[in-house]
Amino acid sequence: MLRPLLCAPVPCWPVCRALCLAGALLLAGCAGSAPPAPWPGRLLGLLPADALLLGEQHDAAEHQRLQRQAVQWLAARGQLAAVVIEMAEHGHGTRGLPRQASEAQARAALQWNDAAWPWSSYGPVVMAAVAAGAPVLGGNLPRSRLRAAMDDAAWDRHLPAPALQRQYDALRQGHCGLLPEAQWVPMARMQIARDASLARTVQQALHPGQSVLLLTGNGHVLRRLGVPTHWPASLVSKVVMMQTQSARDAIDDDDADMVITTPALPPRDACAVLRRSRSGMAAPPALSGASPAATIAPRP
Repeated sequence: MLRPLLCAPVPCWPVCRALCLAGALLLAGCAGSAPPAPWPGRLLGLLPADALLLGEQHDAAEHQRLQRQAVQWLAARGQLAAVVIEMAEHGHGTRGLPRQASEAQARAALQWNDAAWPWSSYGPVVMAAVAAGAPVLGGNLPRSRLRAAMDDAAWDRHLPAPALQRQYDALRQGHCGLLPEAQWVPMARMQIARDASLARTVQQALHPGQSVLLLTGNGHVLRRLGVPTHWPASLVSKVVMMQTQSARDAIDDDDADMVITTPALPPRDACAVLRRSRSGMAAPPALSGASPAATIAPRP
């Protein structure tokens, strides 16, 4: 049995000063807590779980790298039931493809929209799951149903009033104040409907003794606002959110079970980009199938 080191002063003679220095560095850990385990081993503390939600900032390449490692780690342990992704529509998936399937086959099976979600960013994640024999399932609400969701007032009653207001605030902030007030309600309905689609896809993929891994934007995994609000209490889910050091807002303790912080991204005026993109745009950005900016890190 391993025993804890005793933290005690060690007399250092000149002849063994180097050894004493090494010992002092070793004993220094006694004064504080142990460093966290390397990723993705940190996920071990969240298991077992029916669903493991891994939120990202869509423009952070490091987050897609960590997603791929999570897929490989769960698969190696025999605990990966399926991978559900926001980046493809519900009804499309790689189930039935062989492990040696090509990228072209996987893209065709998922009906991949490279304009909305660059394959160069997400392809390695998808192919890691395919190579492991785990199905990758599109979970996003199909484009053909987005308009109906925006017109469906039933979604207004899904969240408590404070949470619904948080959705409105997130949409306004995420679109840099450029979203007309008249669009807050229909856009929030669409966001909630997309959460419901992701939740339904995860539930359809559940398998005893394994976890379904959901990969999506941070806004979709918020415990009190997103996908988890569409599940029965009996479904055990854990939420991991990834953010960069340049993220503007802290993540509330109630939002996630674990927060992973990655290096800051290069400075970028996202609002200026959004203004330019909207100057010739007739429809809301989310109708393209990609997440609106608010899904990256909405705040209350």
